[in-house]
Amino acid sequence: MSTRLRWLLVGLVLLVIGVPLAILFLRTHERVTQLEHLPPQGEASYNPLYVLGQALRADGLTVQSQPRLDLARMPLQPGDTLVLLQDSAEVPAPAATALMAWVARGGHLIVRTPPVSKEAARNGPLLDALGVDSEDYGSYCQPFHVRDDPQHVEFCNGRRFAVQPPKGMAVERQWGDTGDLVFARLRHGQGRIDVLADMAFMDGKGRPNPTVARNAANAAIDGLHDKAHRDLTRYVLAPNYGKGTMWLVYASRPPSLWNRVFYHGWPVWAPLLLALLGWLWQRAQRLGSELPSPPAERRSLLEHIRASGEHLLRFGKAPLLYDAVRRAFLARLRRRSPSAAALTGEARVQAVATLLQWSHERVQTALTPPASHDVAGLRDRIRLLIQMRNLL
Repeated sequence: MSTRLRWLLVGLVLLVIGVPLAILFLRTHERVTQLEHLPPQGEASYNPLYVLGQALRADGLTVQSQPRLDLARMPLQPGDTLVLLQDSAEVPAPAATALMAWVARGGHLIVRTPPVSKEAARNGPLLDALGVDSEDYGSYCQPFHVRDDPQHVEFCNGRRFAVQPPKGMAVERQWGDTGDLVFARLRHGQGRIDVLADMAFMDGKGRPNPTVARNAANAAIDGLHDKAHRDLTRYVLAPNYGKGTMWLVYASRPPSLWNRVFYHGWPVWAPLLLALLGWLWQRAQRLGSELPSPPAERRSLLEHIRASGEHLLRFGKAPLLYDAVRRAFLARLRRRSPSAAALTGEARVQAVATLLQWSHERVQTALTPPASHDVAGLRDRIRLLIQMRNLL
């Protein structure tokens, strides 16, 4: 068979097998497009106002984002707008005074009340200067009438407030119930100050509100992804929109190095940790089975001593037992009273009697060896020597 014929047969076989399989695949499979929402990366992961800033830049505005309020690095000019997502109670009194002076020259300040989750929330110097009181105020949803969403609500998680502006300020607009406001626009000099119960509608992360029952089509739409939220944001930013710089203070900090290492660097540190544990397991000392207990002796030490003494008594070696106890007493006497131990005879007996405060006859009896077969005398003298030794 020639090479050309062989390859022709191979092509025919592949054609006969491949065409039915392709037809079967196309009839049993359908192309489906699925949209996956990936978690935010970079600055969008810690800056709630990142999407707002990008939208404002796309509209041709100058936007500056700051993690915290720092007036030394923020040259605020008349016509600028400052969105202060940072807790207003944390603004110190000097900064509050500087902000009020800047608003009087034509600035636009947007602040919010302290969050509901913060225990013992206080107004702070800034809200006190505005005449805003949010202490002991709760939160509940405020209806926001939208044509295509009749059940739309806002400020469900924000702390409501009351406002009594001081002299020189005036309430231009307010929104909410009587005594429980969610929005108030104050006029101060040539500028304006907006106080809101919450700024969640400016958040671009798309966090659904669990307290609101919405239809399935709009269940995952929130933040600036919602048209109503975009309209509300545009209304809040309207006073100085397009006039100056938009300053966005998002009151957040980038993730720490350890946070990034733990959550993003696990493909590196997890294998290294497993390798370290494996090396430690390999180098660790191996422990086998428990060793059996040593066999117990048939007799105790006391039994051996008693048997040895009885053996000596039986064969008339009682003086050896007495000499052993007497040597033990004299050894203790040399350590406790070398001068008495250096004496001999009656002088030693008198010195020991004086030291122990015993009678001369009792000490002399203890230091005199008994007869070979006097067992009772042996026991009495050994008892006396042991008592004397213990008293030294």
